Amino acid sequence: MTRNHIDVWHTRAMPSGAVRISFRTVLRCSLLPLVIWTGIACFAYVVYHPVVAMVLGAILLMSFCVGFGLRRTAGHSVRCSAYGAFGGVLDKSMAGF
Repeated sequence: MTRNHIDVWHTRAMPSGAVRISFRTVLRCSLLPLVIWTGIACFAYVVYHPVVAMVLGAILLMSFCVGFGLRRTAGHSVRCSAYGAFGGVLDKSMAGF
């Protein structure tokens, strides 16, 4: 393969610049972690106490806020920060599973 052939291949596969995605795409790609955390919260609500489910939700919300703040201070847009923080929280929370 020549260098030109490789460049042509990547030009077809990869977009030339940043591509805007919708929040629907972020949710669809994060469906498994959402289902798992919803199941864990429902289990904690039923078996233990509603306060346990609220604490779990508060921890996830706090993680989202920290991720959002870090992305904003790094110079990302509000939209990019929100999507990245949402996806990042769900991605990093699934590391143990």
